Amino acid sequence: MAAVDRTGKTYFVTGGASGLGLSVAKLLLAQGANIAIGDKNVEDGKKTAETLGPKCLFCELDVTQKESMRAAMRSTVAEFKGLHGVINCAGVGSAFTTVDKKGEPHSDKFWDFVMKINAYGTFYGSSEGAAEMAKLPADAEGNRGVIINVASVAAYEGQRGQLAYSASKGAVVAMTLPMARDLSRYGIRAMCIAPGIMDTPLMQSAAPKVKEGLLASVAGPKRFGTSEEFASLCAHIIDNGYLNGETIRLDGGVRFANL
Repeated sequence: MAAVDRTGKTYFVTGGASGLGLSVAKLLLAQGANIAIGDKNVEDGKKTAETLGPKCLFCELDVTQKESMRAAMRSTVAEFKGLHGVINCAGVGSAFTTVDKKGEPHSDKFWDFVMKINAYGTFYGSSEGAAEMAKLPADAEGNRGVIINVASVAAYEGQRGQLAYSASKGAVVAMTLPMARDLSRYGIRAMCIAPGIMDTPLMQSAAPKVKEGLLASVAGPKRFGTSEEFASLCAHIIDNGYLNGETIRLDGGVRFANL
C-alpha cells in the first residue's frame, strides 16, 4: 500500500496538546498535513506546536465559548488557506452520582461544566468548523472535508458516577447522523468514535486491581487501547469517503456490566 500523502490538507484538533488529540496531530503531520491544535493550556500548547514544527499552529481555545472556537477556526484558515477536517478530542470526565451518600442531589454546576465541555464544545467545534469548510472549494466529487467527534462507550454503558459524562457523550453520539444529513449538501461528512478503555496517563496511574477489573470486561485483546490506534482510526475515517453518519466503537469488544 502506498504511503499516505496529505500535503496541502489542513486539520484542526481540539484538545490537541495532549492525549488522544496529540497522537492524531502527530500522525497527520507525519503524513504531510498542516495541523492546528486548539487547547486551553497555553504553555503546553505552545511547547507542543514548537516541538511538532512549522506545519503545526497553536490556537488558544476555550471550547465552551463559541467566539473562541470561531476565532481559532478562522485563524487556521488564514494561516494555511484551507480546512479539510476537524477532530474534536477535548473532553472531561465526571464522578458524581445522581444522589450522593449524604442524600444530596447531583451538582447542577458540575453537570453544566461537563455538558459545556463535552457536548457544547463538540457542537461548537463541529458547527464552526463546518461553516469554514463550506466556504472553501470542493474537490472533483464535491467533497470538502470530514468532522470526527469523540464520544465514549459510556454513552451506551455508563457506570455509577458517570451520569453527566454519559449524558454528554450520549449527546455526541446522537449528533452524528443528523449532522451528517445536514452537511451532506456541502460535501462534509460527520463521524464519531466511541473509545473504550484507553491507555492514557490517568489510566496508567490507576491501581493494578482497578486495571484488572476493567480488563476483565474486554473481549480481546486483553489490554487497553492505545492513542496510536485511535489516531489510526481517525486517519482511516478521513480516507474512507463512504464512512458517514456512524459511531464506531474502538473498545476491544468491551461491554460493561454494573460495576
